Amino acid sequence: MSNVRRLRSLSRPATAAAVVSALSMTASGCVTVHGEREVVPAATKAEANRALKDFLTAYNKADKAYDPALDAARITGPLGAINQAGLKSKRAQHPGGNPKQVPLELTDVKFSIPKKAGWPRWFVADTHANRREDMRWLLVFTRGSADQLWEASYLNLVAPGKVPELKKDKDGWAEPVEVGASGLAVAPRNLGEEYVTYLKSGGDTFAPGDHTSTWKAFRDKNTKRRGIAVQYIDEPQNAGTFAPVGLRTKDGGAMVFFATHHYEKQTAAKGVNLTVDADVKPLLKGEVKQSVTLERVSNQLVIDPAGSEPVAFLSRIQGLTGAKGE
Repeated sequence: MSNVRRLRSLSRPATAAAVVSALSMTASGCVTVHGEREVVPAATKAEANRALKDFLTAYNKADKAYDPALDAARITGPLGAINQAGLKSKRAQHPGGNPKQVPLELTDVKFSIPKKAGWPRWFVADTHANRREDMRWLLVFTRGSADQLWEASYLNLVAPGKVPELKKDKDGWAEPVEVGASGLAVAPRNLGEEYVTYLKSGGDTFAPGDHTSTWKAFRDKNTKRRGIAVQYIDEPQNAGTFAPVGLRTKDGGAMVFFATHHYEKQTAAKGVNLTVDADVKPLLKGEVKQSVTLERVSNQLVIDPAGSEPVAFLSRIQGLTGAKGE
């Protein structure tokens, strides 16, 4: 692996392997805001369609111009952090924009809209894209009040056959899973903390796979590179639009999106030069003399089973969001 993992735009998702499924959950359970206590669908299907269309229009404009300002109002959370940093990097390298852009198209849309009280509200769009056509693209849309725009906060990709069945009522509305829900292997609010603990110390909370045992083994080996010492610091992200969201599955478990923050500090021995990739330079603060710290945001999609079986990853998408030289 190069000294700096390349950041890819949405046209080339930086998945670390496997991929996701449809689901989502309230950032703080059933919240009451402005006296709204009635349990209602988070959005009508017409509103969901409009939110998806508005996001896609803004995204394609931003991708064409490599201008993060053009979709900043329609994107947030971990997806927003990855997208905005990626566009900033690409714009610095290609100030004229993206002459080879093929506009993103999302078709065969299936919405999973939960019923809940109060705000924030959110839903999931499970779509087919004209990029990575072997995968379903799952987007979480959220808004914090009736005065706010719908914004895309999570994106994960999943093989069509890997999506578990979601629990739906007689009218087709999905069931949200609260962040503190009991009866699951891990309460959704604790998934980020459990994941960063796993990456440091291992354990049996998560099933073996590309985003758990394989990634941990790679990182453990990577700390021992010749001439370069590598340190990792990982943090959960649970606040605001980075909060975990999930939907109840038909078997009683949950599908949960959650976010984490990762720092990789590379320190060179005397006489060893650090190489910084072109995608990193526009995001770099300070001067790389002896060390560089790479900052990444990662959003995960997992199956959190009922009971005590390990949590299983369906997808992880990670992107570079900053760098600091020292």
